[in-house]
Amino acid sequence: MIEIIALTPDDARCIEACGADRVELISAFSEGGLTPSYGMIEKTVKAVKIPVNVMIRPHAKSFVYSTEEIAIMKKDIAITKELGANGVVFGVLDCNGNLHEEYIKELLELCEGLDVTFHKAIDELSHIVEGVKVLSKYPEIKTILTSGGKGNITGNIPVIVEMIKNAGHIKVMAGGGLGFENIKQVIGEAGAYEYHFGTAVRYNKSIFGDIDMKSLKGLVESIKSYK
Repeated sequence: MIEIIALTPDDARCIEACGADRVELISAFSEGGLTPSYGMIEKTVKAVKIPVNVMIRPHAKSFVYSTEEIAIMKKDIAITKELGANGVVFGVLDCNGNLHEEYIKELLELCEGLDVTFHKAIDELSHIVEGVKVLSKYPEIKTILTSGGKGNITGNIPVIVEMIKNAGHIKVMAGGGLGFENIKQVIGEAGAYEYHFGTAVRYNKSIFGDIDMKSLKGLVESIKSYK
């Protein structure tokens, strides 16, 4: 399963045309991805037939949120669901850098019928595999997006392997620093079945570049032909 970041309906159409399987819709690429506008969500969902998962992240300061910010995230989830998105993407930590289970439970209550991805906030944990075990208690969470921690993803492959072993029903999606130069190593050594790409498929590998359809098609073909 190949997921590609989109910023616009045109991005999503390119992603679909190139054979990728899912869109992660965000705004503010430079901030690591924030919640897109409701208009952008609506138009993007209608633009393609492949699933669109929407980032639910109100600010880029951290993954620690106030009660008011959680209320904003709840509203964003509810409207995203109304607009027909396939799923939502979020992550919540407490001020000590641990999973904030109370807030996670509150958000999941709004997610019936949605695929939920817990994003790279997981990589901020001191004990990532233990965090995976905690998240595996929640049937609503379908996917965890991870680089296996901080630093280069190829150096974190052993952690990703342990995450997969301990994820239960959750699919571990490798992403963050993936590209042509390392994808086959990550597939071969990590053994994940889902992969997430951002700037690797954009011109000049820039957050401001359009999607390079030739590169994206080549990447999709390379991954899907890999044995």
